[in-house]
Amino acid sequence: MAPVPNGHSADVEVHEPKAGGEKSKRMHSQVVIIGSGPAGHTAAIYLARANLEPVLYEGMLANGFAPGGQLTTTTDVENFPGFPDGVTGPEMMDKFRAQSERFGTKIITETIAKVDFSQRPFKYWTEGEEEDAEFMTADTIIIATGASAKRLYLPGEETYWQSGISACAVCDGAVPIFRNKPLAVIGGGDSAAEEATYLTKYASHVYVLVRRNELRASKIMAKRLTNHPKVTVLWNTVATECKGDGDLLNALAIKDIKTGEEEDLAVNGLFYAIGHEPATALVKSQIQLDADGYVLTVPGTAQTSIKGVFAAGDVQDKKYRQAITSAGSGCMAALEAERLIAEEEAEDESIPADKVHVPAQGYLGTDKE
Repeated sequence: MAPVPNGHSADVEVHEPKAGGEKSKRMHSQVVIIGSGPAGHTAAIYLARANLEPVLYEGMLANGFAPGGQLTTTTDVENFPGFPDGVTGPEMMDKFRAQSERFGTKIITETIAKVDFSQRPFKYWTEGEEEDAEFMTADTIIIATGASAKRLYLPGEETYWQSGISACAVCDGAVPIFRNKPLAVIGGGDSAAEEATYLTKYASHVYVLVRRNELRASKIMAKRLTNHPKVTVLWNTVATECKGDGDLLNALAIKDIKTGEEEDLAVNGLFYAIGHEPATALVKSQIQLDADGYVLTVPGTAQTSIKGVFAAGDVQDKKYRQAITSAGSGCMAALEAERLIAEEEAEDESIPADKVHVPAQGYLGTDKE
């Protein structure tokens, strides 16, 4: 299915897959969650508490991340409610995982490598078993595979990643190592302009490295950036190396691509703003995506273009990309999956009335109608 040119403003046409598919003899679940970040675990917590026995595949270095997703590479998280003293990313995701397990989520440390959304129940295969005749099935699936920030992988970058280098100004800009220090942002679009402007709240000065002689940002964002007294735009400039004292970043080697001149720029922070890559390779040929590869959902819901398949977290959010918004969308996906299961069980005459799943009143949305 081709990407939709207009991104998330496009209409999402929900298709009904064929019914009557074979249930797996190996393992069949009412709900399978693919992904183990805040979205996936929040969905799992809600579904497990609803006695739907969700199965969550946390992946084995899926999308390049350990189970727990992007937050496992983050040092301090200070903007997630409930942690007044802050919390490390890995510690927070350990708590998410423990809460999922506490309520009965089955967590599997394998990566789902293939899915078939053409018929319900949906079929899926784990990594290394893609060509096997044997498959597993699920009545509903929640895609919570996330997205990863694009990086340049400069020399020294791995040494100072999360020790002066970040890809999220909103997440990390206020941490002590960046306060009242010179910072750099790489990028020339709206995201770069927004992040650089945001960082002026905390930085002594912000340098924006743009490899061309103009910004790709909108006129209003470009004007706001270039007119800011604490911002210097370095045109036709690229970073070539990240330097520091072994613990923290303290300089960038930069190069003017027109003159070839090289110098060191003294900065204590580098923020990438060159885009994100949604982890949608698994589903890109089967559900509707936008032009940038993000999963499209029906506005105000987690419903994708395939009935019974829901999406939550950064895989469908190109705007906010925060742990708290991911968790919220995971809740939405769980409630919608539960509602669909309850409705279909109520219509299935083979299921006794006393065995039909009944979600809480609020889950049905009737308290708001």
